[in-house]
Amino acid sequence: MVWREHGDTATLPTRGGYADTDWGQVHYRVNGDSGPWIGLFHESPLSSRVYEDLLPLLGRHARAVAFDTPGYGASDPPPGPGFEIPDYGRVLAQAAAGIGMERPVLGGVHSGSSLALAAAARLPVSGLVLSGVPLFDADERAAFLANWTPEAPVDGAGSQFGWAVERYLRTWGPDLPPAMLHLAVVELMRVASRYEWGYQAAFRYDPSAALAAVDVPVLLLDAESDILAPKDPIAMELARDARLVVLPGLPGQPHLRAPDDYAAALLAFARETAGPETSS
Repeated sequence: MVWREHGDTATLPTRGGYADTDWGQVHYRVNGDSGPWIGLFHESPLSSRVYEDLLPLLGRHARAVAFDTPGYGASDPPPGPGFEIPDYGRVLAQAAAGIGMERPVLGGVHSGSSLALAAAARLPVSGLVLSGVPLFDADERAAFLANWTPEAPVDGAGSQFGWAVERYLRTWGPDLPPAMLHLAVVELMRVASRYEWGYQAAFRYDPSAALAAVDVPVLLLDAESDILAPKDPIAMELARDARLVVLPGLPGQPHLRAPDDYAAALLAFARETAGPETSS
């Protein structure tokens, strides 16, 4: 492998791969060749590209894998739109096991948090890192189901691109860095015809029972002003062994806006929860 320098520490390049599952192939990106396993799940409707800056930081001390949710990025889609988060979690756990991940720390952002919880029910894990757990009440869940995923206006004039730009400037903030905006819009456009599949599954799913059943340590790693930050106290009450780390001054997307701080907190947790044979 060719090494490259990142700051004062050499890092390996990120590689891509595919794991065979019941739903076809799940695409993943991986960095690192020793240390504890870390598996990451992204928010809908994006892809593992949201972890591009994070993976090399984690890969210095861990084997970090970021998966494309089935139907997003370069992963094959589910057989249809009606599948639920536990179905997605089963397939993602199958992918993780298929590439040899052993007792990983699983992490996710927003809908990725629900996917991490669902996968953890199917795969032995050493811990969970959750950034924004969608612990909605019934009214909030109904509102998101009804309003969050309007049909993308795909037409010959390219209306879908302006629609996607407006969507992310509204939901992620008008100060959104151009590179982040471009990433989000491009990934949404890749799956415009089915971008709502994973979203709707996430809005139908209540992760509270799965979080309460977790018997490993949980790190809630959140941006100070994330849209789901108000749910952190509920998550702290539900989880048996939880701690909260808040990255200050961030409106959301901590893995994208502050990858160094995010990686440091995640690695410290992974070292703590990993067994002695994988922590080196």
